[in-house]
Amino acid sequence: MHKKSNRFKLRVVSAVAGSLLLAHSAWAVDPFTVRDIRVEGLQRVEPGTIFASLPFRVGETYSDDKGSTAIRALFALGLFKDVRLDVSGDVLVVIVEERPTVADVNFVGSKEFSNDILKKALRDIGLYDGQPFDKALADKAVQELKRQYINRSMYGAEIVTTVTPIERNRVNLSFNVIEGDTAKIKEIHIVGNKAFGESTLRKLFDLDTGGFMSWYTKSNRYSRAKLNADIETLRSYYLARGYLEFRIDSTQVAISPDKQDVTITINVSEGERFVVSSVKLEGNYIGKEEEFKSLVTIQPGEAYNADTVATTTKAFTDYFGTFGFAFAKVEAVPEIDRVNNRVTFVLRGEPSRRAYVRRINISGNNRTRDEVVRREFRQFESSWYDGDKIRLSRDRVDRLGYFTEVNVDTQDVNGTNDQVDVGVTVVEKPTGNLQLGAGFSSAEKIALSFGIRQENVFGSGNYLGVEVNTSKINRQIVFSTVDPYFTQNGISRSLDVYHRTVRPLDGQGGDYGLKTTGASIRFGVPFTETDTVYFGSGYERLTIEPGINALPSTYQNYANLYGYTSTSIPLTVGWTRDSRDSALVPTKGLYQRASGEWGVAGDARYLRSNYQVQQYIPLNKQFTIGLNGELGWGKGLNGRPFSVFKNFSSGGLGSVRGFQQGSLGPRDAADLALGGPKKVTLNAELSAPFPGAGNDRTLRMYGFIDAGNVFGEKDPYRLKDLRASYGLGISWISPVGPLRLAIANPLRKKVGDKIERFQFQIGTSF
Repeated sequence: MHKKSNRFKLRVVSAVAGSLLLAHSAWAVDPFTVRDIRVEGLQRVEPGTIFASLPFRVGETYSDDKGSTAIRALFALGLFKDVRLDVSGDVLVVIVEERPTVADVNFVGSKEFSNDILKKALRDIGLYDGQPFDKALADKAVQELKRQYINRSMYGAEIVTTVTPIERNRVNLSFNVIEGDTAKIKEIHIVGNKAFGESTLRKLFDLDTGGFMSWYTKSNRYSRAKLNADIETLRSYYLARGYLEFRIDSTQVAISPDKQDVTITINVSEGERFVVSSVKLEGNYIGKEEEFKSLVTIQPGEAYNADTVATTTKAFTDYFGTFGFAFAKVEAVPEIDRVNNRVTFVLRGEPSRRAYVRRINISGNNRTRDEVVRREFRQFESSWYDGDKIRLSRDRVDRLGYFTEVNVDTQDVNGTNDQVDVGVTVVEKPTGNLQLGAGFSSAEKIALSFGIRQENVFGSGNYLGVEVNTSKINRQIVFSTVDPYFTQNGISRSLDVYHRTVRPLDGQGGDYGLKTTGASIRFGVPFTETDTVYFGSGYERLTIEPGINALPSTYQNYANLYGYTSTSIPLTVGWTRDSRDSALVPTKGLYQRASGEWGVAGDARYLRSNYQVQQYIPLNKQFTIGLNGELGWGKGLNGRPFSVFKNFSSGGLGSVRGFQQGSLGPRDAADLALGGPKKVTLNAELSAPFPGAGNDRTLRMYGFIDAGNVFGEKDPYRLKDLRASYGLGISWISPVGPLRLAIANPLRKKVGDKIERFQFQIGTSF
């Protein structure tokens, strides 16, 4: 029995060996000279693609090794499911089976993302219309889509791929998505903290366990990127308060079995609190030790603060950069005395070598022209590297308002030790605004409005605005344009042409009309990098059209003095300085502007001036105090009164909230608010997080106190005549612009004042 078994095994092995020998005999081909090469099976791929990948040509010798190399090369193209070589005499036949191509990609059941976002995610991994398709790519696409949903805390998302073959070896891909519910952060724990309470530390985080505004902020959706940012905030908090050896030991993120709840646990070691004993400088400070010492913000005797250490080392590096040392190295080395919990910092500086900028490369500006970015640069090519000029250039590009991100970095130039390239990477944002509107009323019938504003028209950096309104009450057409580089040295030019008609209806003061037609030109001259002076002139023609009813006495008096048609030719001058960190949501900095207008010719002769100052003071990450003051003054010239149409107004958002818009100040016999040639406005705001919105800065609430009024030409500025109010408000950076709502209570009012407790407006700052 044992011998029979061995003989059977031998026969099996012999059969297998014979089969392999026959297969090898069928594959093996003696080398021969290729007389012709034919390709079979192609549908969309060009034959030239095949021939370019083959390691042999007609007239060359073919061998099995070259055949194996050819098959590997053709498979590596990623275009074919199968590749075979056949030999017919001295003719080589390449037989291929093409992979199908993607004809269309669509998504079913996706609500969290738009189709465009998902298509872009798949394009980034190589799956899009016209690309070869295989199952591995489909699996990769599913994983990428799941990753997108995981980033939105939707861990239970399920995706099923449907592949539908269509004509010409193409396929349609359909991804059926079952999104499931969003996982919410249920608990956040910080373990190991002793110096600060857990509730205090958790308030530092943008992530939280949710509140009634979580539908807007999505702060209770777990995100690895947000968690990393919160961990860095936690680390910075400790390092800024003396805890030199603070560390994050571990971070655990646990997801419940139903994938609905997330628990975050952060384990920390605080270490001891250290006080700075002294600061020493070591190294080469290019003979300017005293200048560098003046840049030190690390204070002996105070608790260690990582922010001041980073500020000092950066200031040193930047100061080196002003002398062309782009490769300077500054290191803050702590010498720790753990017995007394004190630390000495040694600042070691090495300027390395000077460098000059070879080239400035700009990327990301798909629409904006290169010159728009380059003309803001104060660092020039083929000039010595200057850190101050590079930082100033970056800030100037950012202040254009055309980009959401502006990043500048330097790269060494290969083969040299004294050259760098400066790379400028920008992310563009939409800079146009289109407004269309229509309304119908029995009095006005159909009223249409149209407006277009483009801050970066055709990528040129110029501003263009057109506004049209066909309302019977307020009819207007306005054309505006700004060329910020009217001259090569940065002088700007602004042009405005307008025609407005205001025609109040019966019951609102009469049926008279006020027509204003004008044009103006203004130039802005940059005297420094932060200060700009403006000057210009204009022409304005005012026509008063009496109606059936009598004109209000104020307008009738104006017509008696200047005529029903009057002109004015003013000269204007202005100045601005802005150091705020943001124009939309400022948290620190100072803004100032002053303007003057002098009516030098025409019927109305006058002087009109205005000064405004705003100061923003950050109390911490969440709370900001904003202060605003505005003073206006006007006077008629040549013995004539100040024109009523140049009066300042007060009341409502932007001045004194709680009072009807523009209702404060002198009134005529018909109770028509006239405004006045003198104005005072004082505002104070405390901005805070909106309840439940965490640290989201696009949605904030604020408390305020306002005071102000306008006065007649002969009336003095008097504090007792100021109106005042207080209240609460909400500010929201909405898709259509800054929206502010306020609920105000008058704090000081007088009989006849028109009260309006609830007010809202888009685009106001105070």
